[in-house]
Amino acid sequence: MSKNEARQEPWEEFFGPNLGYLMDLYEQYKENPESVDEETRKWFDTYGAPKEQTMHTNEAVMPASSDSTASERDIINKTAAAVKLADNIRIHGHLSADVNPLQEPGGETSFLKSEEYGLSEEDLERMPADLFCPDAPDHIENGLEAVNHLKRMYTRSITFEFDHVHDVEEHQWLNKQVESGGIYQSLSEEKRRKALQSLTNVESFEQFVHKTFTGQKRFSIEGLDTLVPMLDDFSEDTIKDGAQDVMIGMAHRGRLSVLAHVLGKPYDLIFSEFQHAPNKDLVPSEGSIGINYGWTGDVKYHLGAHKKVEQETFESRITLANNPSHLEFVNPVVEGYARASQDDNSRPGFPQQDTSRAAAVLIHGDAAFPGEGIVTETLNMSRLKGYQTGGTLHIIANNQLGFTTDTHDSRSTTYASDPAKGFEIPIVHVNADDPDACMAAVKLAYEYRDRFSKDFLIDLIGYRRFGHNEMDEPASTQPHMYEVIKQHPTVRKVYADELEKENIMSSEEADKMKEDAQQFLSSQYEKVADAMQGEPQEEEIPEEVERRLPAVDTSYDADELKQINEELITWPEGFSVFPKLKKILERRHGQLEEGGKVDWAHAETLAYATIIADGTPVRLTGQDTQRGTFAQRHLVLHDYKNGDIYSPLHTLSKADASFAIYNSPLSEASIVGFEYGYNVHEPSSLVLWEAQFGDFANAAQVIFDQFISAGRAKWGQKSGIVFLLPHAYEGQGPEHSSARLERFLTLAAENNWNVANLTSSAQYFHLLRRQAATLGTEEMRPLVLMTPKSLLRNQNVASAPEELTNESFHPVMEEPLTGKDKDSVKRIIFASGKIAVDLHEAIDEDNVPDWVHIIRVEELYPFPEEEIQQILARYPNVKEIRWVQEEPKNMGAWSYIQPFLRGIAPEHAETGYIGRKRRSSPSEGDPKAHKKEQSRIINNALTGKE
Repeated sequence: MSKNEARQEPWEEFFGPNLGYLMDLYEQYKENPESVDEETRKWFDTYGAPKEQTMHTNEAVMPASSDSTASERDIINKTAAAVKLADNIRIHGHLSADVNPLQEPGGETSFLKSEEYGLSEEDLERMPADLFCPDAPDHIENGLEAVNHLKRMYTRSITFEFDHVHDVEEHQWLNKQVESGGIYQSLSEEKRRKALQSLTNVESFEQFVHKTFTGQKRFSIEGLDTLVPMLDDFSEDTIKDGAQDVMIGMAHRGRLSVLAHVLGKPYDLIFSEFQHAPNKDLVPSEGSIGINYGWTGDVKYHLGAHKKVEQETFESRITLANNPSHLEFVNPVVEGYARASQDDNSRPGFPQQDTSRAAAVLIHGDAAFPGEGIVTETLNMSRLKGYQTGGTLHIIANNQLGFTTDTHDSRSTTYASDPAKGFEIPIVHVNADDPDACMAAVKLAYEYRDRFSKDFLIDLIGYRRFGHNEMDEPASTQPHMYEVIKQHPTVRKVYADELEKENIMSSEEADKMKEDAQQFLSSQYEKVADAMQGEPQEEEIPEEVERRLPAVDTSYDADELKQINEELITWPEGFSVFPKLKKILERRHGQLEEGGKVDWAHAETLAYATIIADGTPVRLTGQDTQRGTFAQRHLVLHDYKNGDIYSPLHTLSKADASFAIYNSPLSEASIVGFEYGYNVHEPSSLVLWEAQFGDFANAAQVIFDQFISAGRAKWGQKSGIVFLLPHAYEGQGPEHSSARLERFLTLAAENNWNVANLTSSAQYFHLLRRQAATLGTEEMRPLVLMTPKSLLRNQNVASAPEELTNESFHPVMEEPLTGKDKDSVKRIIFASGKIAVDLHEAIDEDNVPDWVHIIRVEELYPFPEEEIQQILARYPNVKEIRWVQEEPKNMGAWSYIQPFLRGIAPEHAETGYIGRKRRSSPSEGDPKAHKKEQSRIINNALTGKE
């Protein structure tokens, strides 16, 4: 202790256990000054005994008894109890909070009762306030007042769960916002009037639709009306701080109100969708109005929209993403939107991210948040380098009910929000009937994201005034709940009464606000009703026409390609590449010279290098993509001495755009959704996702089915994303043999994507460059590519350098060893991918069967009909057309391709199948059985014998 500063009352600097300890020392000092250390003795000599006031203020924690042992034990016990009481109010206060609009608060739990801790009100009064609440307002003078203050802060119509947030700075900041009362700043009268106007518009719209379009689905927001002003507030604050994009994702509950009142979608357009108006100008799709070729549309409560917000120096946008009925699967798509908006891809290296440029808002269902695994997958991305977006606002639109399922049957947690605790996301529960508290929750969320760049969750607890889709009778499954709801006033009525009571607005003004809203809705409906005069006109949807991508020159100058190649195998001075890997990479030095061979991974690297040299950014993600599942890629090198990393594509002298490559978490649905969203928002970037094995794509099937294959037809939403799916039968068992090619071909229609299965590295080089060349154009479409495993290093797949520099992509290729005697050919075999290479390797070059010719179908969809017909025309004596595949007959390409082959086969030629029989599992589990069956297929194809 020091005497450097003279204090008027130095004893008052101590309290709690510290004061008790000091008093014990003073008792020892009085009996024998030499029994305490010299510094303490000097302090007692200077300041003497504590004054009576000090002893009185602290007697609950330091009784003025000379019995030091009893005194110390009492001090410690009561202090520990006091601290535990305060902590438990913070941790468990939410259990007693007034957050359910359909129930009265249940009263204090035992966690909040001071007597449960052996503390009386007198004990609390004698304790200092800051022992309980260091951030309490100045008017809180003692422990009892502090405890009551904490109870008020944590048990109101807004309450908090922060205990799982382990970062000390964040935890303290969150507690301070609540306990200082900073979160409860009074809203201005103007702000509250604006909130009432918003609630009035929402309620009037929902009631008008309910009355006008009786029995039609709309998935009403009623009971959670405050969601709209909350979204308005968050969007307004975010845009004011310079954001260019606010991205919103939500399912269908309340979607029409959000479209109308947050996105500004005109009422007449919404009404036209209820009326099925024939006027094309009244049928919206994402980013445009009207029906384009291939547009089949979607139901009104799945559609998205954009709203432009003019700023002084730039334009901002609020976007509501299109979403199918698969509820939460839009979550990663919206995160991809946000990341694409935040990334600057214009410079070499990794993209430069600015998280202030965009914010994501995800609105969840209370049954779906804990029930859908995609939610947790998306939360897991929130702090990962390649996927984080600087914090997402999550709002659970909690109507306390699934379709007809009660919460006790739909989750094993206390709250719908509990899964977020595992990711240390702060949680606020708020009563949807208290708009002021809801605004406070949004403000806290915004400030937390702004300060810490992390996710925040608001559990907005309300109810659902009608059935799941307005056609249900909810009272048949929840009779008690719906009896309560039937008697419960709307939030607009509750809030209007509150403003009237506080003399902010009269009841006449509130009624006039409602009347004006209803009159405006009626006027907008009249516009649509007038358009409905006459007989409805049926829209003629054109028949599908398979349109191939236009021819693109994807060759690359030989000298420039050689220069790029040398830079790709040159590393910074002092960078120590793993010796074994260094030898492998250095073999590429001469591979672009005459007589050289470029394997699959080498061709891929050269393709990416030339694409970024052309100014197109590249983003490649997936499990283990930096190295490659099969140790083939190595686009990120690791210094084996110090752990530094380096990518030659980041320092390429010709690079004119970014190259991003990230190892993804062990997740498929969320990552595929994220990359799709990234590419939709940033269509000028070549975005690729690679599965560790092709069958891993199974776990993302909802994204493929609902977004990627159908997004253009349903919403006019274009994408050029690429999927690299390792696929081939090599005796490794059923799980990692098949990428389920048949699924992608089944979904192929209306030119929705390209599906390919290649047999040479040059083909891969050109296909990637063709994909990059079509980005941002009307022809842009996704590419699904079956990629090799064992063929990665097979020299029969490697290409001569001139095939990269002088050729382009060929949708069909002919086997070079067969078909030379055109008149002798009786059987033409069609094959794709590895089986075509197996057939090539099975042919004895000294004894080539002259009656067989093999055609490799490199691009399966769209089917290359014209090219194949030209080949068939050269073989006049063909008797047999055979499709050969390694997959079972009910899998692979056979079911898709057989009608095409039969349609173009010569009249005198029979069309048939060679391959495995129909099976329920993709392949054999035993490698010997696989080898035997594979040999049978190849032998049958080349000899005609089983």
